[in-house]
Amino acid sequence: MLSNSRIFAVNHKKISSLNINNMCCCKIRASLKRLKPHLPLGRNYSSLPGLIGNDIKSLRSIINPPIAKIRNIGIMAHIDAGKTTTTERILYYSGYTRSLGDVDDGDTVTDFMAQERERGITIQSAAVTFDWKGYRVNLIDTPGHVDFTLEVERCLRVLDGAVAVFDASAGVEAQTRTVWRQADKHKIPRICFLNKMDKTGASFNYAVESIREKLNTKPLLLQLPIGEAKTFQGVVDVVSKEKLLWNPNSDDGKDFERKPLLEMSDPKLLKETTEARNALIEQVADLDDEFADLVLGEFSENFDLLPAEKLQTAIHRVTLAQTAVPVLCGSALKNKGVQPLLDAITMYLPSPEERNYEFLQWYKGDLCALAFKVLHDKQRGPLVFMRIYSGTMKPQLAVHNINGNCTERISRLLLPFADQHIEIPSLTAGNIALTVGLKHTATGDTIVSSKASAVAAARRAEGQGEEKHRGNNEAERLLLAGVEIPEPVFFCTIEPPSVAKQPDLDHALKCLQCEDPSLKVRLDPDSGQTVLCGMGELHIEIIHDRIKREYGLETYLGPLQVAYRETILNSVRATGTNLKRLHQPNVD
Repeated sequence: MLSNSRIFAVNHKKISSLNINNMCCCKIRASLKRLKPHLPLGRNYSSLPGLIGNDIKSLRSIINPPIAKIRNIGIMAHIDAGKTTTTERILYYSGYTRSLGDVDDGDTVTDFMAQERERGITIQSAAVTFDWKGYRVNLIDTPGHVDFTLEVERCLRVLDGAVAVFDASAGVEAQTRTVWRQADKHKIPRICFLNKMDKTGASFNYAVESIREKLNTKPLLLQLPIGEAKTFQGVVDVVSKEKLLWNPNSDDGKDFERKPLLEMSDPKLLKETTEARNALIEQVADLDDEFADLVLGEFSENFDLLPAEKLQTAIHRVTLAQTAVPVLCGSALKNKGVQPLLDAITMYLPSPEERNYEFLQWYKGDLCALAFKVLHDKQRGPLVFMRIYSGTMKPQLAVHNINGNCTERISRLLLPFADQHIEIPSLTAGNIALTVGLKHTATGDTIVSSKASAVAAARRAEGQGEEKHRGNNEAERLLLAGVEIPEPVFFCTIEPPSVAKQPDLDHALKCLQCEDPSLKVRLDPDSGQTVLCGMGELHIEIIHDRIKREYGLETYLGPLQVAYRETILNSVRATGTNLKRLHQPNVD
């Protein structure tokens, strides 16, 4: 249909037009004209997803790839484990960016806030869409600081898989346990990536053992490192028994070679890999009955004859069942091990159709989506991130908000690219969209096509005898599980520079509360002061800085206080005797 297509190349100043010859359909041409990227100057992008190479078959394949080829994943970890650096390398090797960004230089794609670039940390989650070897990947980079744990919570709620990044020298850390518990709560399959294998003190065995003991899970070693710390050169693929060595003279890590392990050249490494592969096969066989039957039947005498494809399929099933987690290793900063990680994401993590969402049977293909994040744009108003579970979302579509019991209209539909967005004509189930025009939608709201569709779905749910929903009204039965918002820990007073600026401050705090539900604002009944309640000192400091930068208000913060909480843990019964000496008066 589209011959001689030119890549949408995004430069600093313009995006070249797409020349299309031999067009047979005017509708496709009109739809392509609507793909107007809204990209500010200054970032060196390579191309838009789906527009690389000669694989373009139709407009539908660009915007809405097959659901089996979609991966919705998140990057989660303890602070400073290397999440953003790993994300930056993923975007570079997938062809999304032309240059490697660095956290220290403040030029990463997902850390686009001024506060993030100044501090070198991730404060708010950012969504990016890209393609890798025919797969569409919707990736969300999440914060690692405990003050912004709600960002992780609401993103994991809508994802199908996650990559847990570990510092190979530290193993499992405090916030690692927190995000792991959050992933457990939402039953999300995971892959472990042991980052910083080049760091002094890095230990592959220590990191793996900490995953086994502290996270109470079974690690599947799919890779072994070739060297550690300063001697780290590459990795060994245990499944295929190949070694991957990166060219030390390559600046960007794109140049690496994959070689089979041979007895003559690598006897020791081959023996270690063979033992690791046999152990891996035994582990997977213990967890997957179908694979166990295959191993015990055809390949019981010699595991070396077992095809890598059979083992990979079994690992995918085990990962999806969450009975074990694949473990890979590398160094994102040194550009080693990221491409195999991308392959593992598409190979082992599930597509949206492999996730079991019970409520989908009630909608019968009608629109059902969950709003999981809200941003405020000065020009376009509220921007609402949506995970589409069923149906199709289009611009100018009227939708019904079950939580707010109101009907709104989507004015524009965008594909998210961190702080930049591409306008698109439609988006189908399994994708993550960014909508413009929903002014009353908040985090955790359930969006359907119409009120009639919600009523029909409620009747189907009631007809199927859902015991846990009996006694609820129709609206409550259809609400998707929202986000649990933690109680604030720190609080302080906030005052505007003058009384005349109080309405402006109230507006700024209202917008920030819509974006960040963990931020609470209340009025002190005794003093009449506005009290700011947050998750920590850094959280309140960031809010104060955003009010100054984004809304132009020089506010004053009072002394920071901790919201201490005390509670009775258990009941105790005790018996005591009170002895009182009675003094008799002397009587003469």
